Amino acid sequence: MTFIDLLVEHPLLLLFVVATAGYSLGELRWRGTGFGIAAVLFVGLAFGALDERLTLPRELVSLGLILFVYSVGLASGPGFFASFSRSGLRDNLMVAGVLALAALIVAAEVLLLGIRPTVAAGLYTGALTNTPALAQVLSYVAHTGSAAQLGTEPVVGYSVAYPLGVIGPILAILLMQRVWRVDYRQDAEQVRDMFPVEQEIYSRTVRVTHPALAGQPLHLLSQQRGWRVLFSRVKQGSRLELATDKLILQEGDLINVVGTPEDVDQVVGELGVLAQEQLDLDRSAYDFRRVFVSEPARVGRKLAELDLPNRFGTVVTRVRRGDIELLAINTLVLELGDRVRFVAPRSQMQAISRYFGDSYKKLSEINLGVLGLGIALGIGLGLVPIPLPGGIQFQLGEAGGPLVVALMLSALRRTGPVVWSIPYSANLTLRQSGLTLLLAGIGVRSGYTFLATLTQTGGLTILLAAAVVSLGTPLLVLWIGYRCFKLPFAVVTGMVSAVHTQPAVQAAALTQARNDLPNHGYALAFPMATIAKILLAQLLVAFLP
Repeated sequence: MTFIDLLVEHPLLLLFVVATAGYSLGELRWRGTGFGIAAVLFVGLAFGALDERLTLPRELVSLGLILFVYSVGLASGPGFFASFSRSGLRDNLMVAGVLALAALIVAAEVLLLGIRPTVAAGLYTGALTNTPALAQVLSYVAHTGSAAQLGTEPVVGYSVAYPLGVIGPILAILLMQRVWRVDYRQDAEQVRDMFPVEQEIYSRTVRVTHPALAGQPLHLLSQQRGWRVLFSRVKQGSRLELATDKLILQEGDLINVVGTPEDVDQVVGELGVLAQEQLDLDRSAYDFRRVFVSEPARVGRKLAELDLPNRFGTVVTRVRRGDIELLAINTLVLELGDRVRFVAPRSQMQAISRYFGDSYKKLSEINLGVLGLGIALGIGLGLVPIPLPGGIQFQLGEAGGPLVVALMLSALRRTGPVVWSIPYSANLTLRQSGLTLLLAGIGVRSGYTFLATLTQTGGLTILLAAAVVSLGTPLLVLWIGYRCFKLPFAVVTGMVSAVHTQPAVQAAALTQARNDLPNHGYALAFPMATIAKILLAQLLVAFLP
C-alpha cells in the first residue's frame, strides 16, 4: 500500500498531515511576512492535486465553517452594531458597489475573451469564493431548461477561479500594507472607543497646583474637560483614600492618574505637576489584585452597574481581555475570562475575588448546551429561504445563519440566566480549530479539480480573467476603505475577507494585524456581501448573451 492509498483510506490521517504541514509552512516568515494558518489551504491544494481520490468529508468542512463564523460572530457583535450605527450604511454601500463593479469586469471579459456566460458566472462566484452564489447559479441554469452541459460550466469557472479568490486578496493585503507603510497599532487608536484594541496604559501621580480646579467634584471636572482617564488613589494631607467620583479636589492634593500616555500627560498638565511620590506603590492601606471574571452573574454587565465603589469600596482601573489591556471605564462591559485589576482595602480582597468568581478551572469549561443551542439556531436560520424581487430566493446558509445569530446573541450577551458568550481563550480555540478543518477541507477537495481544469483548453484564459477579479476587487476595497473613508487598515482587511467570503483571507488579515479588528470588518460587511454576490452572479448568467 502506497502512502497515497493510506491517506485515501484514512481521511482523518490526511486531515492532520495537511494541518501539520500547513502550520509548519505558515510559521516561515520572509521579511516579517508570512501566510500563517492560511498556509493550510495551500498545502491542502497540493495534496488534493496528487490524486482525485483524496478528499475529506463534506460534513467535516461544514463543521469547520460553522465553528469559525459562529466564534467570530460571538466576538464581534457589540462592535458590529456600534460601527453600523456610525458609518455602517456607507461602508456596506461601498461593498455592494465594489461587487457590482466586479460583475461589470466579468461581463467585459465575456465580451472581450469569448468566455461563455455560464462559465463567467462560475468565475465570478469562484473569484469571490462564494459557494451559495454558485448554488443559485446552478439552480437558475437548471430551471431555465438549458442544455445539460451548461449545468456543469459554472462549476468549471468556479473551480479554476476559487484558489485565486484566496491567493489574490492575501497578496493584495501584504502588498498594500507595505506600499502604505501601515502601522496597525497606531491605526487602531482611531477606534479604541468602538472596539477593544490594545492600549498602552500607565499611571502617574500628579500634585494639584491649579487653584481654579480646587473645590470641584472629580466627576464634574472629567465631564467638562473630556478626560479619558481613571483616578485610583488620592492623598489629602496625610490621609490616603480611593479617588471616587464624589471626591472634591483641593490644592496640594496628590492624585494617581491611569490611562494612555497621551491622555495621562494631558490631565497632568491641566491639574498641576508630576509628583515625586508614587501613590500606586503605596500598599500600606490599599492593595491591588487581578482576578478572573468567571461568575456568570457579572458577565454582560457594565462596570458602572456593579457599583463597586459603594459595594466594596474599590476602584477597577484595568481589564485584561486576552492579550489586550483595556482602561476600565464605566461603560466597559465585562466578558467571561476578563482579568479585572482593582484597588481596594486589604480587608475586602477576598470578598471581591469571590464576587467576580476568580476560577480559572471554571473558565476552561464551555457550556456545550448553550453553545449547541446557539449553533442550532444559526443553522436553522441559514436554512430559511428568503424571497427577493424577481422571484429569486436565497439562503444565508451554513456561513450566514450562524454568523447572524452569533452577532445578535453576542450583542445581547445574556438572556436571563443564560450567558451566550464564551471565554476569550475558548473562543480562540474554537475559531482556530474550525478554521483548520475548513481550510484543509477546501484545499484537499479543490486541488485535483483545479489542476485538471487548468490543463484543459481555455483553462488559462479563465485563470487570467479570474486573476483580474480576485486581485482587483480587494485592491479597490482597500483603497476606498483606507484611503478615502479613512477606516483602520485592519478593519478594511476584514471587509476584504467578507467580500471574498474567505476565512483564509481573514486568517491572513488577523496574522498581520495582531488584533481583532479584522473580525469586526468581516462581521460588518458579510451580510451585504453575501446578498449582493448571489444576486449579481445570477444576473450575469441571465442577461449576458
